[in-house]
Amino acid sequence: MKQNRAFALIITMLVIVFGFIPGAWPQEKAEDFFIKGNSLSRQGRFKEAVEAYERSIEKNPNSTVVHFNLGLAYKNMKRMTEAAIAFERTVELEPGNLDARYSLGNIYNHLERWEDAIAQLNLVVHRRHDDAEAHGNLGWAYYNYRKGPRVKYLVIINLKKAVELFESKKQPRAANATREILEEAIAQFGFQRNN
Repeated sequence: MKQNRAFALIITMLVIVFGFIPGAWPQEKAEDFFIKGNSLSRQGRFKEAVEAYERSIEKNPNSTVVHFNLGLAYKNMKRMTEAAIAFERTVELEPGNLDARYSLGNIYNHLERWEDAIAQLNLVVHRRHDDAEAHGNLGWAYYNYRKGPRVKYLVIINLKKAVELFESKKQPRAANATREILEEAIAQFGFQRNN
């Protein structure tokens, strides 16, 4: 009995003096690492942001938004293969996430995975008819796709749509850059320029 009291007294003193309560030390949660990753990304510290996002994923592997932000951080670091893996996981977890599908299609274009880019970007433009960037990226993927029959009309249709949308959104630089690719495609395919 005296030993139990002595033990209880020692534990009480440890709690008072050192603030030690087993299991009560603060543990960072998945959300804490996610917030830290976002803060680091805003500062342009992408390598550290990746580490924070990966720690968040260790604690909560099914968080779509963390995988998505991890993909963005990798993209900013020009690590396209890792970005693709992160965006693929995002799409796997949330198939209806059009932002993730657009980002994945864009990364596939960078990786010259044209067929994969076409698959992702087609889903986006079919649901977001007014997305100039998605139309432009889809047109670019079709333009570079070499397997199977050339899809010349799809190149032209998507690039024209992108130019129109960029112009309507008052983005002349994007419209002009896309128009250059459109004119190159028209010339390469032997089409006549109508407008």
